[in-house]
Amino acid sequence: MEERPRELSSQSALLSVAEAPAARARDSRRAQFESNKLVKRLQRQVGQAIADFAMIEAGDRVMVCLSGGKDSYGLLEILLALQQRSPVRFEIVAVNLDQKQPGFPADVLPRYLTERGVRFHIAEQDTYSVVKRLIPEGATMCSLCSRLRRGVLYRVAGELGATKIALGHHRDDLLATFFLNLFFGGRLKTMPPKLLSDDGKHVVIRPLAYMREHDLVRYAELRRFPLVPCTLCGSQKNLQRRQIALMLREWERKYPGRGDSIFNALAKVETSHLLDRKLRDFAAIRTTGIADPAGDLAFDVDPLLEAATAAAGTSLGEVIAFEHD
Repeated sequence: MEERPRELSSQSALLSVAEAPAARARDSRRAQFESNKLVKRLQRQVGQAIADFAMIEAGDRVMVCLSGGKDSYGLLEILLALQQRSPVRFEIVAVNLDQKQPGFPADVLPRYLTERGVRFHIAEQDTYSVVKRLIPEGATMCSLCSRLRRGVLYRVAGELGATKIALGHHRDDLLATFFLNLFFGGRLKTMPPKLLSDDGKHVVIRPLAYMREHDLVRYAELRRFPLVPCTLCGSQKNLQRRQIALMLREWERKYPGRGDSIFNALAKVETSHLLDRKLRDFAAIRTTGIADPAGDLAFDVDPLLEAATAAAGTSLGEVIAFEHD
């Protein structure tokens, strides 16, 4: 009687050993299935953004700005995949700006791009020393660094004959920029998916505009990109942009879907219900005696807003209270 438990234990152990390969195979298939879903979703989102904002046209030469971070790697790889099956023929050239940061691994990107068979150009300009010389220790370097990079990239785009400049900003970047402008700039403004450069000579596009950052993180892990860290902006711990990103993550944790709602609002602007006199001639408003569905509902409860807060499982009052905690 005493031996039987040991026999059962041995049999269970043997069964576990026998089942282990099958379990590993199931896990592998599940992981592959999830990876394929991720890749398809990212390609669909980029394709949708390109279509919605007419980002790429036949004959375009798209200059993909490659920094060595997960976002720009993801941008390049997804555009390459879409290029293969798109009925619209366009060229891709990857461009990296070597800013002469100490310890920058200058061989990583050329090796990766050569292995991938991608046409590329490395622009070398010591913007690092300029930034370090002009910006006091502890101050934010991003603004000056960005302006210097932009000037170099515009020049290179002209030299390469690029018709579009593609940047790797994603949905979370657009949201963070909106709140930075709202909180600190007093403006309703974000990064548009497509715009004309300040010198009027280049069209800048952001094909990742619909993409969430956490999906890009997963994609970078899946593809094992040889990431290159930035010793300028990457070394600054207290950037307001980083604080805004933390705020958005906390909102999403407490109120899932809030980020989607805010992002969707950026594409549904009712200019008649804002205060910008450049958008509407308020002095010209007169009574018409004709019903207007878009007119003022100041004394009414907004049924769409009430329905949205009810679906989220919270009242509007609770949302407002949370903002004042």
